Amino acid sequence: MHDKKLYGTATVGSKGQVVIPADARKSLNIEVGDHLYVVGSESGKWVGLIKEEQLREVISKLTDNVESYKDALNNRDAE
Repeated sequence: MHDKKLYGTATVGSKGQVVIPADARKSLNIEVGDHLYVVGSESGKWVGLIKEEQLREVISKLTDNVESYKDALNNRDAE
């Protein structure tokens, strides 16, 4: 399903601050005091923001079963 939306533009101020459009803040449940991580490509082709709790969830999912993955790889190598 297509769930992408262009919320508008944001201008970077002289202090490097960016104002996220109100429609985006409301729709994405971004509130005062939320910590957002800035992510992007080193080539500068894209930039994005991810809420801290979402990043924590991603990292948790990636690392939850890391020992199981290591064991599986070690068992495969031993065969």
